[in-house]
Amino acid sequence: MAHKTPGSDMWELALRSHQLWESLAENIHDQGLNPQEVLGWKKTGSLLVGKTVEESALLKRRVKQLSEAGVEAEFLSSHELLLEEPALSVDKESGAALLPNDCQLDAHRTVAFVEEGNRQFVSQGRYAEFYHDPVISLLRSGKNGEVEAVLTSKSTLYCKKAVVIAAGCWTGSLMRDLDIGVDVLVKPRKGHLLVLENFDLIRLNHGLMEAGYVSHQQIMQHSSVSAAGLSNDEEMLSISMTATTDTMGNLVLGSSRQFVGFCTEANASIIDSIWKRAQEFFPKLREMNLAEIGENRKCLMGSQ
Repeated sequence: MAHKTPGSDMWELALRSHQLWESLAENIHDQGLNPQEVLGWKKTGSLLVGKTVEESALLKRRVKQLSEAGVEAEFLSSHELLLEEPALSVDKESGAALLPNDCQLDAHRTVAFVEEGNRQFVSQGRYAEFYHDPVISLLRSGKNGEVEAVLTSKSTLYCKKAVVIAAGCWTGSLMRDLDIGVDVLVKPRKGHLLVLENFDLIRLNHGLMEAGYVSHQQIMQHSSVSAAGLSNDEEMLSISMTATTDTMGNLVLGSSRQFVGFCTEANASIIDSIWKRAQEFFPKLREMNLAEIGENRKCLMGSQ
């Protein structure tokens, strides 16, 4: 909840989502399982880190705003921040907003767990999977034009009540392809993460984000990282420091946000920018070159 704003369009959704994830983790624990092993679940808390007087003042206001909205939050002075995260570069102007109840999980493990649970309902006719079977069109009633079924490349799926389109960043283009007649302003936003595997040079106790992550301040890409043929809006790139140590002991650094369609290629210049941004916050990282890490690093990309 650290970068969510009370009263915004996403606030109630994020709050409810947080409650549901915590409920799932508690349910798994009650079954005698370990949520950390099953989901990669960690209640690390989040830190929004400020490096200037202005950012610290902004974070104090954010703590007040979040607290008034019922979310536990507190402001940390530079001394308190260093005690929480010794690996950080901290000076007298630094400060942070701490949200102790924020959590993180491993998306791959979580999806696998949910999928396995869903399959228990196949025999009851309550669940089915249609992988590699894309939607071709919607079938409508000849009487009133209401959607009656979904036609895929291999099947016809009839609905009793409604068809729900939940295709993430593909929703906008899918609805246009299906000629639904509703303009959904959803387009893909690409991101990069840098994962340093079994990285023990620094260990983090929380999920960290720089204060600027909240506003996602946009900067124009240099020509070296520009994708040819894109408009100025599409070339806008935002890079903010995010960092955490996951349940596998990997250091996960981010992050970039960029509108370049469904491009899935890794951009070395963006990865280098993420690394250099992280070095500004973690002095230990300045002692090494990214090329030295070699095979113990990987880049994760995705669209949302």
